[in-house]
Amino acid sequence: MDAKQAKQALEKQESKAVQQATNFDKLKSLLSNEKVKQRFEEALGKTAGGFMQSIISVCSNNAYLRNADPNSIIASALVASSLNLPINPSLGFAYIIPYSNTAQFQIGAKGFIQLAIRSGYYKTISYTTVYEGDIKLHNKFTGEIEFDLENKDQSKVVGYLAYFKLVSGFEKFLYMDIKSMEAHAKRFSKTYNNSSSVWKSDFEAMAHKTVIKRLLSKFGILSIELQKAIETDQAEMKLSESGEIEANYIDNPNISDSLFEVEQ
Repeated sequence: MDAKQAKQALEKQESKAVQQATNFDKLKSLLSNEKVKQRFEEALGKTAGGFMQSIISVCSNNAYLRNADPNSIIASALVASSLNLPINPSLGFAYIIPYSNTAQFQIGAKGFIQLAIRSGYYKTISYTTVYEGDIKLHNKFTGEIEFDLENKDQSKVVGYLAYFKLVSGFEKFLYMDIKSMEAHAKRFSKTYNNSSSVWKSDFEAMAHKTVIKRLLSKFGILSIELQKAIETDQAEMKLSESGEIEANYIDNPNISDSLFEVEQ
């Protein structure tokens, strides 16, 4: 790299740093706005202050979020607050994800389970990684699965499974093998092939979230909270001039998610 290229690279880096600082300052300014504070207080009551501080913490620890549109970060956080889900990424309930200089709202597997439990319809709900030898029989037409509970071999992952049992007694499994999961990710996530994609950094977490979300959306009883969670998950969030939250589903919005399309 010659002197001219080095200077250009430094100027680009400095410009990016200035943009990040500007957006981060705007975010903090928005969070001090009384109308914004009121929106969070209406959803969370006395815990609103702590939640708003967590927004600052999450963004300060993520260079991409510091560079993201503050408006979309606030909108994503408002959705999380309306569902009463924490956005601390280490907890795994909900996330604010940077996406091409905007923020995308995502719910983790634990978030969907939390909302299902709150609904009062579910007696049991869980997810797991499936290893070679765990499943003795899988009837893809009825969804019935027979397990080998004595299998101890966990050397090869072959798929992912979600299960629920309602208080009424109805129960359902949803199983996706590795091939089906990869096909689903490639088809429904525009960022799947990007090195920064969550599918690349934590495939298992995304797979667990996928089987839980699909099981609930296909076969579960959906409370209003669960409906909202499914509708807003992985959407780019914006605040309109009137203060309404607008969700724009940016991950291949023209494709209809069909359980049987992906698994065939």
